[in-house]
Amino acid sequence: MFDMMGMMGKMKEVQAKLKEAQENLQHITVSAEAGAGLVKATVNGQRKLLKIEIDESLLNVNDREMVNDLVVAAVNNAMLTATERAQEEMKKHTSGLLPNILGLDLGSFGL
Repeated sequence: MFDMMGMMGKMKEVQAKLKEAQENLQHITVSAEAGAGLVKATVNGQRKLLKIEIDESLLNVNDREMVNDLVVAAVNNAMLTATERAQEEMKKHTSGLLPNILGLDLGSFGL
């Protein structure tokens, strides 16, 4: 027989764990670089850009397009790594709470 009360309790537990995990994502910081370290981007687990560092040697370069490309590459690399770390964090907090459902995307929980 289906235990509706037990299921509701489990759902509340899952919601609480997901909220806690989402709040913890702001404490994950990831840096990535492009152009052999000439541009470095730092983001958090909520995929918010925190800092951009550009090497002084690029500030004198006349190739603005190259600088733009390096900034985009560094930010994209940092965002990808932050997303992966955030998913690991979410899995850690929800381990054993959610059934192993094919196609379950943690991104639907705010990642």
